Amino acid sequence: MRQIIEILRLKHQHQLSVREIARSCGIAPSTVGDYLHRAECAHLKWPLPPELTESQLRERIFGVEVAANVKPLPDWPQVQRELRRPNVTLRLLWQEYQQADPTGLKYSRYCELFQGWRKTLEPTLRQTHVPGEKLFVDWAGQTVPIRNATDGTTAPASVFVAALGASSKIFAEAFADQKLPSWIRGHIRAYEFYQGVPPLTVPDNPKTGVIKACRYEPIVHRVYLEMGDHYGTVILPTRPGKPRDKAKAESAVQHAQRQILAALRDMTFFSLAELNNAIHTRLDQINAQPFQKLEGTRDQWFETLDRPRLKPLPVMPFVLASWSEAKVSIDYHVVVDNHYYSVAYNLIHQTLQVRLTDTTVELFHQTQRVAAHPRSFLRGRFTTLDEHRPKAHQRHLQWTPGRIIDWAKKIGPQCAQVVEHIMTSRPHPEQGFRSCLGIIRLGKVHSEPRLEAACGRALHFAIVSYRSIESILAKRLDQQPLEVDQPFTTPAHDNVRGDSYFA
Repeated sequence: MRQIIEILRLKHQHQLSVREIARSCGIAPSTVGDYLHRAECAHLKWPLPPELTESQLRERIFGVEVAANVKPLPDWPQVQRELRRPNVTLRLLWQEYQQADPTGLKYSRYCELFQGWRKTLEPTLRQTHVPGEKLFVDWAGQTVPIRNATDGTTAPASVFVAALGASSKIFAEAFADQKLPSWIRGHIRAYEFYQGVPPLTVPDNPKTGVIKACRYEPIVHRVYLEMGDHYGTVILPTRPGKPRDKAKAESAVQHAQRQILAALRDMTFFSLAELNNAIHTRLDQINAQPFQKLEGTRDQWFETLDRPRLKPLPVMPFVLASWSEAKVSIDYHVVVDNHYYSVAYNLIHQTLQVRLTDTTVELFHQTQRVAAHPRSFLRGRFTTLDEHRPKAHQRHLQWTPGRIIDWAKKIGPQCAQVVEHIMTSRPHPEQGFRSCLGIIRLGKVHSEPRLEAACGRALHFAIVSYRSIESILAKRLDQQPLEVDQPFTTPAHDNVRGDSYFA
């Protein structure tokens, strides 16, 4: 009682404030305020009556009649829920409280009691998260063995865990490993589970997703950033060595390990699908169970707080890709997974970035996509687009025996016969392509009718070649009539013996 008497003396005799009295007496300001309030309700004045004993003072300060005059405290869980709503502050809630009860707590006392109530909650709930803003992700530290039914061996499966900031709704799913493809697929499955995407995704610093952890400028894996861009979320790694930055993820991992993995510890699983079915059953129970110190469940808070503010899922899910580099060879092709893909010929000797998926191959030069091909798994084969070839190569590829003969037929049948004769007389038709094309081009120099006549003359005298036809046209022999073959007769002359001499 001596402490209460000292509090009353400092308050009424020296006019000290509550905080000054608390510092002087070495007790909490809330205790000082409570004692002064009780003394006021007991109608005690300073100085105290000399006949008042300590037992009488204790009875008047802590008696039943005094407790009945104490006003009920605000509904702190309701205050906590209201603070999660956008732009709602503690001062606004206190003003509403004052409107309902003008004789209620003052603002400082209101804040003091609320902060004291919040300290009784779990550490993971002390932070105030904007609804639908952040998704916290991490790997669970505990793995689950998957047994091979054939040989009895086991392989550890890793559990990907995610939790939303405001509602704390948990997602969990097992994967064969913790490599980048599993890390990315875990995010995709989580977004699909929540049926939406938050603006921020907060991971720890796993080496599969974060190449270099840094407090100020972490280096995030290119594929991880590409996934975030596809879903419209920002990848925001936590500070290294600061687990409180991802307290939601730590709590979610703890729930997953204690309420899911621990419950499944005596079960044997022979596939990931079997394990995930068991995980999802337990997960539904966790999200549906009531909070210990707050009203509602994770599912209810999710529907009220997070879900209305999540971004919609994109039309197509993210397609996992791998990146590498490749140099363009002299034949304007790059080698990707032992297959050759073409690019524009003017990129010869350049180093390109290759984005490889299960179905496509994309080639980039200085962040610009320069080619795209369907992926082929034929080793050592070529995939080439005609527009990537030089013009000369494109024209050369148009040279085929049938096509060249068709070109010659447009000039005339004699020209077509000459072209066909040249190609059939060579060991390989391509050896006569240049000669045939040269003959066809003579029609542009000397006119097609003259070329047709020259070809007829060449066929008549069996001198079918480019040089012979060019000479016929140059000497205008195509304009002279063909010589008619006459039967050979022995001329009459004295020096000619005749046929009878050899009889």
